[in-house]
Amino acid sequence: MVKICCIGAGYVGGPTMAVIALKCPAIEVCVVDISVARITAWNSDQLPIYEPGLDDVVKQCRGRNLFFSNDIEKHVAEADITFVSVNTPTKTRGLGAGKVADLTYWESAARMIADVSKSDKIVVEKSTVPVKTAEAIEKILTHNSKGINFQILSNPEFLAEGTAIQDLFNPDRVLIGGRETPEGRKAVQALKDVYAHWVPEDRILTTNLWSAELSKLAANAFLAQRISSVNAISALCEATGANVAEVAYAVGKDSRIGPRFLSASVGFGGSCFQKDILNLVYICECNGLPEVANYWKQVIKINDYQKSRFVNRVVSSMFNTVSGKKIAVLGFAFKKDTGDTRETAAIDVCKGLLGDKAKISIYDPQVTEDQIQRDLAMNKFDWDHPIHLQPMSPTAVKEVSVTWDAYEATKGAHGVCILTEWDEFKTLDYKKIYDNMQKPAFLFDGRNVIDPEKLREIGFIVYSIGKPLDPWLKDMPAMA
Repeated sequence: MVKICCIGAGYVGGPTMAVIALKCPAIEVCVVDISVARITAWNSDQLPIYEPGLDDVVKQCRGRNLFFSNDIEKHVAEADITFVSVNTPTKTRGLGAGKVADLTYWESAARMIADVSKSDKIVVEKSTVPVKTAEAIEKILTHNSKGINFQILSNPEFLAEGTAIQDLFNPDRVLIGGRETPEGRKAVQALKDVYAHWVPEDRILTTNLWSAELSKLAANAFLAQRISSVNAISALCEATGANVAEVAYAVGKDSRIGPRFLSASVGFGGSCFQKDILNLVYICECNGLPEVANYWKQVIKINDYQKSRFVNRVVSSMFNTVSGKKIAVLGFAFKKDTGDTRETAAIDVCKGLLGDKAKISIYDPQVTEDQIQRDLAMNKFDWDHPIHLQPMSPTAVKEVSVTWDAYEATKGAHGVCILTEWDEFKTLDYKKIYDNMQKPAFLFDGRNVIDPEKLREIGFIVYSIGKPLDPWLKDMPAMA
């Protein structure tokens, strides 16, 4: 019986291992993590992450061939295949700060695997890691191997939060990179055999290690680039009276381009896009390719510009000040159907409004008040480090309240900002919201979820990203 162990019980490790356990009943799968609270949650009725369909999968397998444990060393020692799915945060200090991935957690995992292993092992990179990480991990394992053979594979995940379970059930591709040696090929085949339980053979791609590592960074960079491209066009649409939805639809009809990732918004978020592009930039710079590095930097610059442009639009529309005004924020997660707030555009928008002394009331169906307060008190890139290392500033967020109801959040507000495209925001009673707001009532749609014309009929002054501007907004140009 093959035994699989996964170090790291987060957004990648938990769902991936749950699906492997479901699809491979003959394989014993154990997910281990240093966090007692996280493992306790995985073993409870209230899982630590929200992902549609995840509950069902975990409940079918847990206790049968899927286990969650804090006894890391025991399960790593017993495993034939060990996945490493630990955080690779962006360094906040030292060499490469603000760009390069911090491999502290990865390195300590590798040293621990070497220490406890009593039999040959396949070690699989599952975290998003910079190119050549496998080489570094290989060196740590071989120099500490005590005669045991380790094979390193790169098996990057391509999950989208909100659809992760479907993505795992029916992946576009599974990518496995390994050494081009007889032992390396054998290890690749062993992992291929696991996925072959449910993934068609033609969707399991095998490459060398570096191609697999770089493919993950490149895929996320290309996706982020599409969002920044349409967001750059959205600014031009507002300036000229074009409608970005119509432009994106026309562009997406070209079969060479396709329609996905062409929705203009307040900006992309999530744990991967920015981090992976910064990583790509750093690798390019280290390899003497400044022109390539600058090209990818621009994708992030446009994303930051889109968020500050949105804040400027809010402030300028409301007579150039939001000081003391209540602004309702609908949605805090970085996208719908997830409770994940890492790098969400809402953080920068809220901080921008707080900087102008606004009072903010936030509603999100999946994000807790505790998480929101922590996100707003944090420095950039701190979110990816363990909670006990994160700074807490009680004074920073006194002007923020969190409610569990959209109508409560918007009551008495001067303006409403929609920052996540939750389906429920499309069907709210906007007449009721309008009646309970200060007048003039402003609505700033950062996700283009509402029909601006219908809301204008109710009486709102509406700003939708990339859509023709309300006459009011034309008279109140956004500040530079």
